[in-house]
Amino acid sequence: MAATAATSKAKEAPEKDPGTSEELLARIVEFLESEKAEELVQIDLRGHSEIADYMVICSGRSTRQVTALAEKLTEMIKLEFGRFAKIEGKSQGDWVLIDTGDVIVHIFRPEVREFYQLEKMWLPSGDTEAG
Repeated sequence: MAATAATSKAKEAPEKDPGTSEELLARIVEFLESEKAEELVQIDLRGHSEIADYMVICSGRSTRQVTALAEKLTEMIKLEFGRFAKIEGKSQGDWVLIDTGDVIVHIFRPEVREFYQLEKMWLPSGDTEAG
């Protein structure tokens, strides 16, 4: 049993202040802008969804940039906030989802982002239709 406890302890995030969701969002946006992510959009999910407080959507120019942005971002979150983010889609590099708990980040190649139009699901529109 002691080995299990030690193994579990080793997988925990480093002891850091996890910060508020607003602080995490601000740092993620600052980081993505500094790394040249394109067409960055922030969406406030509070009161609209239980999955997270915020969503960030951005684009990378190529599969290589999408993958690099995802890798660097998850490393920054681990080092600065002591959080291990869940990551999906990195091996393909078309659409990477990073779940930090409070902030969900989607990094797309432009063509893939245009196809899925994820922002349209979450951003308020000028339409008067119920939806």
